[in-house]
Amino acid sequence: MDIIKNRNFFLIFSGIMILASIFAFVAFGIKQGIDLAGGTNWQILINDSAVKESDLKSALKEISGYSDLTVKSLRDGNFIVRFPSISEEDHLKYYQALKEKFGEIGEQSFESIGPTIGQELRRRFVWAFALGLLSILFYVIWAFRRASYPVKSWKYGLVVIFCAFHDIIIPVGLMTFLGWRQGVEIDTNFIVALMFILGYSINDTIIVFDRLRENLSLTNKNNFNFAGLINDSVRQTFSRSVNTSLTTILAILPLYFIGPLSLKYFILTLVLGIITGSYSSIFFASPLLYIWHRKK
Repeated sequence: MDIIKNRNFFLIFSGIMILASIFAFVAFGIKQGIDLAGGTNWQILINDSAVKESDLKSALKEISGYSDLTVKSLRDGNFIVRFPSISEEDHLKYYQALKEKFGEIGEQSFESIGPTIGQELRRRFVWAFALGLLSILFYVIWAFRRASYPVKSWKYGLVVIFCAFHDIIIPVGLMTFLGWRQGVEIDTNFIVALMFILGYSINDTIIVFDRLRENLSLTNKNNFNFAGLINDSVRQTFSRSVNTSLTTILAILPLYFIGPLSLKYFILTLVLGIITGSYSSIFFASPLLYIWHRKK
């Protein structure tokens, strides 16, 4: 397997995936959950099977006066209603009005978060993400300070950051597309998944680079083939990367099919992130490092 020889194919494939994700992000935007945007999620159970989404939505519009509410049917008579943030007094009033109209109904859950809290959560996530990337960049520069030939240690750090961006933007693009097509919302679970992917991806990339650093230390600096060393390093870590990713996916994938609905897209994000993380550490990071070396 000659990664460097076929580098253009791997880099073009990654570029297409990144551009498609950015296009989805710009064109469709992110559909935020209530814990990020603020609002109210209300899950109710209506025993009358004849009641449809349109019936419940019309009734709630008439009762509350809100025109921008959404109603989504789940299964077995369960519905999720999305309001702007409402008070407990309004919550009780709407509940009594629905009981009078549709008979006995069950309340499964009620969550209401103000827009200020959602804004604070978004701000903290951005800071955590930025500080995490900077910390990793400085750590890689320090850890690879003795492997500054033929590539400077700060270039290793920047390649690791590029790979992290690669592995984060692709799941974001998928969830943005699903939000447009199926109304999937991005919540704090998705943020947790992104932070997990960030750590997983960087760990996998550093393992490949660390083997390259070891191989460089054992090579005569006056006579060596950098492309051959990169290929050897990738081959030596390939089975480890693939087996680790595969066992992780096999451990969490059953939750996608039999786990709670609230974790479905969290698991989907993790699985996609693990796959892209393994791909980038082998087929994206190494060619990128080689091209940077060659340009110099």
